This record gives sequence, structure tokens and C-alpha cells, in this order.
Amino acid sequence: MERHQVALYVGALAAGGLVGRLAPGGGPGLEYAINPVLAALLYVTFLQVPAAELFRSLRAGRFLAAALVVNFAVVPLVVAAMFPFLPGDPAVRVGVLLVLLAPCIDYVIVFSGLAGGSRRLIAATPLLLLTQMVLLPLYLLLFLGSGLSDVVEAGPFVEAFVVLIVIPLALAWLTQAWAARRRAGQRTADALGTAMVPLMCATLFAVVASQVPKLDTGGGLADVGAVVPFYVAFLVVMAFAGVAVARAFRLAPRDGRAIVFTGATRNSLVVLPLALALPDDLAVAAVVVITQTLVEVIGMLLYVRAVPRLVPAPE
Repeated sequence: MERHQVALYVGALAAGGLVGRLAPGGGPGLEYAINPVLAALLYVTFLQVPAAELFRSLRAGRFLAAALVVNFAVVPLVVAAMFPFLPGDPAVRVGVLLVLLAPCIDYVIVFSGLAGGSRRLIAATPLLLLTQMVLLPLYLLLFLGSGLSDVVEAGPFVEAFVVLIVIPLALAWLTQAWAARRRAGQRTADALGTAMVPLMCATLFAVVASQVPKLDTGGGLADVGAVVPFYVAFLVVMAFAGVAVARAFRLAPRDGRAIVFTGATRNSLVVLPLALALPDDLAVAAVVVITQTLVEVIGMLLYVRAVPRLVPAPE
């Protein structure tokens, strides 16, 4: 599964789209499955790195500084350059801002690893989520003004931080402690490590299948299709912006590749509950968010091949 994981992810997206079209009535039920499956995915992700290595990674000041700069300084500038050209529909604009201003904390680790990126990215995930919790409402106020700044509240982000980061991380550390002391614990940890690819597939399937039926409501395909070129442009620009930040901080190639990925991948799976909680007149924002996931996964297939060339290992 690990050898063919990218193909499996594309297959999960396609299956989700097919189920969403053929059985749209199942969408609401699948929405309830998104957070539990995502939490399980993050648990097995955190389980892959020993706690001691995680704490050592947190001391990598230059790497963490570069991750913060690329996500919370460079990305907002890129989004600001795009913003005047976005469709005028407030729901579309809210959806684009929600997803592009929030850095990914889950499958970025998978794709970065495929391209030879540093495992330090796992240590950065709690910091990235905590920082976006604080800054995203401020960015919305800056971009949208006071009239729409209250569409994102702190409560859902705090809940996401606890459910998707704190609890999975604590359970991963407890599992590691058990594995260090008991053979049964080690066997369990090894078995759980094989679940990452199936859980990623389940997450992508649930998200797409639950949201595809909404393409026929709100603004429909026309509104969603209008944002696709912006998502593609974002991926292209951030590839080179990430390389520039990595060079500015004089990072090693593996760390530099991870910085490129964290700057390009967005937190669509975690901000989706925020979009789903918006008022009915902004319902299409959720579809705009998940469209970014579809574009991004395809883009990651190219990134896995391109980033090692943009940030080559020394000969």
C-alpha cells in the first residue's frame, strides 16, 4: 500500500465523487465520520515519530522559524495578490480564504516524506495549528472587513486543536511508552503503523462523498470552477516561494523540501468543519474548500517529482 499510496489516494477521491453523485443522501452521515477518521489518521501519523525525536525537532529553531514565515507571512501576501481577482460571491471568497490561509497539518507529512522531506515537519504541526487558530480570524478581518469577520469563531478551532492534535498526540505517546515496555505494545504499534494509507483513503473518501452533492446547490459548478485557476496558481507560486524561504534560512535539503510542502499544502480537512458551520447563504464555501483538496492532491503528484529537483540533495 505504501508503494502505491498516491494511486490509492486518487482512487479514494474518485470513489468518493462517484458515491456522492450516485447516493447523495448519504452525505450528512459521512460528514459525521470526517473528524473521527481524521483524528485516527493523525494518531497513526504521530505514532511514527518517537516522542524523544519530536522534542529534539522542536529545538530546530531555524526550521520552525522558516515554517512560520512561509505560512504566516509569505502565504498571506500571495493570497492578498490574488484576492482582488477572486469571484465577488462572499461565500466563494470566504471559502478560498479559509482554506488558503490555513497550513496543512496532516497529509503534508505523507507527501513531504515521499519527496524526501524532513520528519521535523511532524513536530511543527501543533505549532502550525495553534498559530492559525490565533491568526485566521485576524486575517479574515483584514481581508473581509468587520461585516464578515465573525463567520469564524474561536470555539471550532479550539475543538479541532483538542480533538485532532492534543488527543491523538497524547494517545501516540502512551502507545509508544507501552511499546517500549511490552512486546504486545510493540506489536500493536507496528500494526497501527500500517493503517496510515487506509485511513488517508477513508478520510479523502468521506470528505469528497459528503460534499459532492452540494455542487448542485449554492452556486453550483460555475462558482466552484471559477476558483480552480487560483488554486493552481497558488501551487505554482508557492513552489518557488518555499524554495526561496528555505534558501533564506540556509536549511539542509531535506528540511528545505519540507518547507516547500508546508507552504503549498493547505488545511482543508481541518477547516472544513468551520465551513460546514457557516450560515445557509454561505453554504457553497464548504464546496469551495473541498475543491482545493481535489486540486491539491493532483498538484502533490507533481510536487513529489518536482520538489527534489528544486531542492536537490548535495552530490
